[in-house]
Order: sequence, then structure tokens, then C-alpha cells
Amino acid sequence: MYPGRSGLSEPTLRYYEDVGLIGPIARDPSSGHRRYREEEIDTLQALACLRAMGVGIEEMRTYQANRQLGQAKAGEQRDLLLRHAARVEAEIETLRVHLDYLGAKAALWDARDRADAGAEAEANVQVQKILPRLEEVLR
Repeated sequence: MYPGRSGLSEPTLRYYEDVGLIGPIARDPSSGHRRYREEEIDTLQALACLRAMGVGIEEMRTYQANRQLGQAKAGEQRDLLLRHAARVEAEIETLRVHLDYLGAKAALWDARDRADAGAEAEANVQVQKILPRLEEVLR
């Protein structure tokens, strides 16, 4: 099996092996290249998905350990994923505030560029409304 199916780079694959996220991978005796079995590819694909979602190494380690225990750890798997989903939701909200602020500031400068005092005043009101939200997410 080729590691390209996992979506992970060779350095990442070596790192995951070094930190114990995946076990030692068998090597071809003649070339020394790693030879991935189907179950190792499945594990790597799961790790690639977690990595793409921003899950950290320790959470990946927990996920892998729980995954091997199957249904006995289903609740812990759910909780781990829901905790990460809550972090992602908070990041999304932060990005929404940033986007709102940038749009309001762009509207302000657009109004200034057009010398439209009324639109500038309106845009400034919008900026002022967003500032408390921005300050909150920057804490």
C-alpha cells in the first residue's frame, strides 16, 4: 500500500510513527521502503481526518487508543469529538467577528474614498457596534 492514500506527507508519516500514533511499519527487505497494510492505511486516513480538523497529537493518541477498544470507549470518543467541535465553533465565531469588523472598516474607508459623509457616519456606527464583540474575542 502507498502512503499517498492517507493524505499525509512522508515526514508526517515518519513523525506519527516516531511519536507512537502508528506502530512500527514493516519495511521491504530489498528497498527499505515502508509497506503499509490495509488496516494501517485505515488508521492513517482516520488520523489525516483528525489532523485536517485541527485535532492535536494527544487527542489523536486518545482517539487511537479508544478506537482500538471499540464500543467500550464509544462515549469517550463522542465526548472527545464534541469537545473539539466546541473549540471549532468558538473559532468560527471569532472569525465571524473578524469578518464583520473587516467589512465594516472597508465600508468606512469606501465611504471616505467616495467623500460620502452620510455613508461614513453609518459605517462608523457599524464599526462601533462591532468593537465590543471584537474586544471580547481578542481576550
